[in-house]
Amino acid sequence: MGKLFGTDGIRGRANLYPITCEIALKTGQAVGLLAQKTGQGAVVIGKDTRESGDMLESALAAGIACVGVDVLLAGVIPTPGVAYLSTCIEGVGAGIVISASHNPYHDNGIKIFGQGGVKLSDAQEAQIESHILEEKNVPRGRVGKISIISDSLDSYADFLLKKFPFRKHDSQDKNRVKNSSIKIVPIKIVIDASNGAASNVSHLVFNDPLFDVQFIHDRPNGININDNCGSQHTRDLKDRVLREGANIGLAFDGDADRLIAIDERGNEITGDGILAICAKFAKEKDQLKNNIVVSTTMSNIGLTKALETLDIKHLKSDVGDRKVLEEMGRSGAVMGGEDSGHMIFLQDHTTGDGMLSALKLLEVMVETGKRLSDLASIMVVYPQVLMNVEVDASRPDFTKIVPIAKTIQDVEDQLLGKGRVLVRYSGTQPLLRVMVEGPDEKQTQGFCADICKAIRENI
Repeated sequence: MGKLFGTDGIRGRANLYPITCEIALKTGQAVGLLAQKTGQGAVVIGKDTRESGDMLESALAAGIACVGVDVLLAGVIPTPGVAYLSTCIEGVGAGIVISASHNPYHDNGIKIFGQGGVKLSDAQEAQIESHILEEKNVPRGRVGKISIISDSLDSYADFLLKKFPFRKHDSQDKNRVKNSSIKIVPIKIVIDASNGAASNVSHLVFNDPLFDVQFIHDRPNGININDNCGSQHTRDLKDRVLREGANIGLAFDGDADRLIAIDERGNEITGDGILAICAKFAKEKDQLKNNIVVSTTMSNIGLTKALETLDIKHLKSDVGDRKVLEEMGRSGAVMGGEDSGHMIFLQDHTTGDGMLSALKLLEVMVETGKRLSDLASIMVVYPQVLMNVEVDASRPDFTKIVPIAKTIQDVEDQLLGKGRVLVRYSGTQPLLRVMVEGPDEKQTQGFCADICKAIRENI
């Protein structure tokens, strides 16, 4: 990992290093030069709803324009919306998203897509980081133009709805219904936009007559993004689903590349559960290319057992949707994701997309006619406890600190192969993440607490 890039771009407290105007300006220069090397002359910039977004957007745009590359401002739009625009607008060589995803409003980040809306390679990240950290002269010739994409949300929403086979609204025929042999009853949905990038576009995507929708947390004010709402905080969504008798609740994170679902009983269906549901459906439709699903080492054991039952090969990558994508590329898989809610459907998009994932899940519900709770029953979720311990920036090798290593080994010995332990540093925050999985919830909680105590006492 470099000095600036974590598992998902550059991230930190807004207006403090490295999320400063100075770094954003140099990042803009570096991304502009990257776009030029592809033979393209423009970069798309999108952002979520944080109050610091405008400041960083201005600095990034200035950096891009000063190296002679045009800037196309997409405004507030989900991260996967920028990836889409990077593929469909002629002359675009890169895309930038200003977002700290599920983090609190005072954080922000810079995510970068290469040409074609794909995540950067390690080599490309290293090249950009080198430009930012080293004093290098930049070309001083043509100055790029900065303009606004006026229909960014409409274009992205239309792209998404074209992936939903039962849509009634169509740009060519407003009354056309695809797959009309299936009797469709409107699905009652509650959507939590997390006061983030989904707040406006979700109204465009889910306004079809096939959906009976209510929205919550869709009024961003710059500081309420992810504030007790969205994919990280689903209590309000659960309450509304139960109160309204909805069929499903959909919770996005701040930049809408994650999805967590709530079934009609108020149960949370995380990324692993959604992957299991969609993988089973795709296999039955003969659409699961190479019969492979990729997830990360953080996935629940229940997903592995569900895929075994379905006779689907299960591959695991390191944590981070970029690592999932890399493994999907190596294996030829078209479906993958993380339990946190990143789901990737490579036959439909180049990156993880919360709204696309929602439409995929709704497609299964419509075609099977089953309740979400019934669909989710194919996976038994093993008790999994996640705890975070704040650490300093030094990040010592905890595996070589004897009291910590001994505590981890003791827990693994007591689990006797019926669970597992995973301890890792966060790629986006100053945290050491501890995950323990086991057959008994109370015991699992105790094991996780023991490891966290050993970390606090020795780091």
